Amino acid sequence: MRKFVLIAVVALTACLTLGACSKHEDDQQTAQQVQQAPKPTDPGDTKGWNAYLGQLVQNNLQGMKATQPYAYMVTAGTTDDQKAQNQRQLEGVQDTVARGVLPGNLLAFGGPVSATTADFVVGAFKGANPGSFKDVIVLFIGDQVDEQRVSDALKPTGATFRFVKM
Repeated sequence: MRKFVLIAVVALTACLTLGACSKHEDDQQTAQQVQQAPKPTDPGDTKGWNAYLGQLVQNNLQGMKATQPYAYMVTAGTTDDQKAQNQRQLEGVQDTVARGVLPGNLLAFGGPVSATTADFVVGAFKGANPGSFKDVIVLFIGDQVDEQRVSDALKPTGATFRFVKM
């Protein structure tokens, strides 16, 4: 009988401890959501934009079944280095789009200049096969004026399109 009581006490203690850990994690997540990074005003502030866009991506992971999203930060494209970086990244995304992405994944695109990011997404999905992105979520973070053209570019692929206003 003592063994049974001892086992019950240990099990109850473990449950309470795990419950407290879960509550602590919930409190930390709530605190992180409250302390959102502000939207940077300088298009060249890469660190600030990464933090800001990263939070927007984290807040929009619903429905994703993969372990992590594919997030692409498109630079403003104002310098030759930025243009070259965007071009290299575009070629990489075009290769990924041509190969296809497994259902349940999320691809997120954002940057300091919405029109540049929209051009990037449209260019990346130009060669996509119809229906090749069924059950794949594509998140576009930008301005309302660019939403429709990105949505139109993604429609033939069958991707689940999500828009987040900056």
